[in-house]
Amino acid sequence: MKRLVLWIVATLLAWNLGAAGATELTLGPGDVLKISVYNNPDLATETRVSANGFITFPLVGQVQVAGMPAAAAEKKIASALVSGGFVKDPQVNILVTLLQSQLVSVLGQVNRPGRYPLDASRNLLDVLALAGGASTDGSDVVTVLHQRDGKTVKENIDVVEVVRSGQSQTELTGGDVVYVERAPRFYIYGEVQRPGQFRIERSMTVLQALAVGGGLTARGTERGLRIQRRDANGKLQQLDAKPDDLVQSDDVVYVRESLF
Repeated sequence: MKRLVLWIVATLLAWNLGAAGATELTLGPGDVLKISVYNNPDLATETRVSANGFITFPLVGQVQVAGMPAAAAEKKIASALVSGGFVKDPQVNILVTLLQSQLVSVLGQVNRPGRYPLDASRNLLDVLALAGGASTDGSDVVTVLHQRDGKTVKENIDVVEVVRSGQSQTELTGGDVVYVERAPRFYIYGEVQRPGQFRIERSMTVLQALAVGGGLTARGTERGLRIQRRDANGKLQQLDAKPDDLVQSDDVVYVRESLF
């Protein structure tokens, strides 16, 4: 009984340290599994799921596990041990020590871009947190490329709106790609204290853009503000701007010198 308790405790500790829970993931090619059978140390093995979805287990040989939850794979191995007459009442445990089949790529303007394992059912915010969140240049809108039935499906998600509204989050699966684009920018020059390129905040007005640029110089005026903006065809337009007009991506705001 004591050995059984210690075995259960060790299993729970391994799970809490990051190994995947038996009922929380689907096994796939490339995954490395540590398999043990209680009271049968000779059957303990560590194996990798092959490209065609099989593992090799002592006594029973090849067992197909790809596409199965780990708990179902445990039952399948136990059944094979019983039907072969090898173990009467086996208690099989699977720990995933390396998860390769359920990886999500996180790219773009994040602090730690890379490939991250879905060691549990993970949503978009979970994965962004693993990647250290968006960098200071990151946009609030995230693009997710899902792989569904051999096709790529694109989804644009406003992360800030998801948090504000509490709406249900996008669930990610292995092979998905999360891309955080660069935040939209505007340019301001002329009679402002800090001409240059700046991030566009939500619903930013021309007046707020002036404030980001440090405000007017002693010679600047809010009269006759101009915006250079490209239309849908890419043609550059010169627009008269009002202080409460909204700034758009890649706008160039020009502040004129006062004539009086």
